[in-house]
Amino acid sequence: MSKTLVIVESPTKAKTISRFLDGKYKVEASFGHIRDLPSSKMGIDIEHDFEPTYVIPPKAKKKVEELIKLAKAAPMVILATDEDREGEAIAWHLLSALKLKEKDTQRIAFHEITKSAINSALEHPRKLDLHLVDAQQARRVLDRLVGYELSPFLWKKVRRGLSAGRVQSVAVRLIVEREREIQKFQPQEYWSIEATFNKDTNFSGRLAKIDGKVLDKLGLKNETQAKKILADLQNRDAVITEVTKKEVRRNPAAPFTTSTMQQEAARKLGFSAKQTMMYAQQLYEGVEIGEEGATGLITYMRTDSVNLSEFALSSANETIKSKYGADYLIDAPRKYNAKSKNAQEAHEAVRPTDLMRDPEKMKEFLDKNQHRLYDLIWKRTIATQMPEAVFDATSVDTQVAGDKKYIFRSTGQTIKFDGFMKVYLEGTDDEEVEEEGLLPELSEGDKPTIEKIIPKQHFTQPPPRFTDASLIKALEELGIGRPSTYAPTLSTIQERDYVQKIDKKFSPTEMGFIVNDILVEHFPKVVDFQFTANMEDQLDEIAEGTKKWVPVIKEFYGPFHENLKTKEKEVEKHVEILEEKCPLSGHPLQIKFGRFGKFIACSNYPECKYTRPMPEEQKIIDENSGVKCELCGKPMVVKFGRFGSFLGCSGYPECKGIKKIVKTTGVTCPLCGEGELVEKKSKRGIFYACSKYPQCKFTLNAKPTGEKCPKSNDLLVETREGGVKCSNKDCDYEREPVIEPDKQEAKA
Repeated sequence: MSKTLVIVESPTKAKTISRFLDGKYKVEASFGHIRDLPSSKMGIDIEHDFEPTYVIPPKAKKKVEELIKLAKAAPMVILATDEDREGEAIAWHLLSALKLKEKDTQRIAFHEITKSAINSALEHPRKLDLHLVDAQQARRVLDRLVGYELSPFLWKKVRRGLSAGRVQSVAVRLIVEREREIQKFQPQEYWSIEATFNKDTNFSGRLAKIDGKVLDKLGLKNETQAKKILADLQNRDAVITEVTKKEVRRNPAAPFTTSTMQQEAARKLGFSAKQTMMYAQQLYEGVEIGEEGATGLITYMRTDSVNLSEFALSSANETIKSKYGADYLIDAPRKYNAKSKNAQEAHEAVRPTDLMRDPEKMKEFLDKNQHRLYDLIWKRTIATQMPEAVFDATSVDTQVAGDKKYIFRSTGQTIKFDGFMKVYLEGTDDEEVEEEGLLPELSEGDKPTIEKIIPKQHFTQPPPRFTDASLIKALEELGIGRPSTYAPTLSTIQERDYVQKIDKKFSPTEMGFIVNDILVEHFPKVVDFQFTANMEDQLDEIAEGTKKWVPVIKEFYGPFHENLKTKEKEVEKHVEILEEKCPLSGHPLQIKFGRFGKFIACSNYPECKYTRPMPEEQKIIDENSGVKCELCGKPMVVKFGRFGSFLGCSGYPECKGIKKIVKTTGVTCPLCGEGELVEKKSKRGIFYACSKYPQCKFTLNAKPTGEKCPKSNDLLVETREGGVKCSNKDCDYEREPVIEPDKQEAKA
């Protein structure tokens, strides 16, 4: 007798589930979606309620034929795809494409791939949730309408190959607007005065009050003020005027949702959102655990919920007691309120399926990055059920009297009980967090000696560029995107070359600026934060069954399409006219975008076909003139391709000799002492490496200045604010940016 057929998305998931079904079921993978909108046309009938036309992609046809045969032979088909909109849509497409009968088809779902979860799901099959299907279909149709209508507009007005999308365009706008804030930012000079005191041991303080007046955040305005105070403080005595102690308690962060997991993995592990989801998918679908075989190690990784099941709570309690002792237990399970109003509390946070599988036990079965992510998830989950950390926070005021009374403020914390911090402490995006040190035992009236008083120059810093973590956080706070969209959105905007990563931070490309400005000016609704968030809310309402998807699409599409038709007539093609005249026709020259980037051309094209490279490209051509082909000896010429400039033989196509053009820094490699540091590009952005690679694998994330650090003797590198810092992470040497004289005068 034929077995019941169970269909899941991936072969890894199929392999893991098969272990729990004792050979009673045949488990097959669909390899994701087996139907989609056509790639060659829009595939949406706008005149008939936006009816989508689905096709089976060529790569899926063989698999579909195989599944049809298996389904016909099976007494029952069980659709066991993920329990979210995407998974529900895959199940719905399977039902249609395989021509399954509803009476012979069941739908099951689970949040973790464990024996108990699978058996429970099999005992409680349900019908397809068509509201979830409609929500996914609405998102797909909406994105197809925007992409297929707005992208050709950008082709006509800027250059071919560009694309636009609802969420990706909003993400680019956030990055562009942040970059413009940075560009407009004028560093403001300020000074602080810091003292080192001694009473049994050294402690430091910063000048906080002068004659009872509290200094603002920027302290002293210039060096003259600082030196005047310094002179007044010479040969003075110090006395402790106030000591304040209070107990501070700190609670652990909530269990991981998709976005908080992506943020923490970016901060602590250096993972991109795409990498985090890839490793999480592997941990969820199953990893070979010795004799146990393929085992799912974490619950479903696309979730807005911070809920933990009763099983997880009791398991955490047992694990904490056995591993850390009774002092680290709490009286009652700690439960958290979801930040997202749309979080489904029936779902769970991202957590290990079995907390007794601690990271050390799993290390031999996981690769390095799988283990690092599993360790993060395990520690975060355990920490949520541990006691709060308790600190003694101390604030000390030390008075130094001269012509005026100067109060120096010292702060410190002492841990009384580490609580959850024994296991885990949440990361932060704040680059300016100052760590508080330990203070000696001090009392009012104590008279510490003054070891030294030094003035320090500072400059205000621009807002930081977005990282993976901070961009996901910003999108989530704005209500834009959902758990399944963050990683693909961040990947797409990089693949489209709208943004690039510099030192793991997002920076817009020139094309990113141009496309964003066109969309903001002419299609404000598409990139409006509130409008995009409202659209996400409407998709949630469709998923809940409180709204129909066709009216939502119709309400958006009508005004959008009319505006597009108007703008196609009104908006001129984007060009940048230069003051220089064409040497052939006398018409103004302009900058144009071609297949391989920008070039200079006559504005009287096609009558005049004069072109020449951009100045930076001309410089590359000049620098590489006279280079001979190593294969045939003919002159090499500079060519510009999809991936940048390179040298190609002038005898092409007879000779296909090519050579990379390397941007040098003039800095000798500090590791091997032979090679030169050269600029390189990767998916993560620009970095600098030794020219002797692979013999020497020295790299830097920032451009070297050629100077050595006066403290560590390592190379100094440029900072994006215009200053320099030590390339050694353990060295705190940093030189502030120099304000040019003309800027100082302008500020004055």
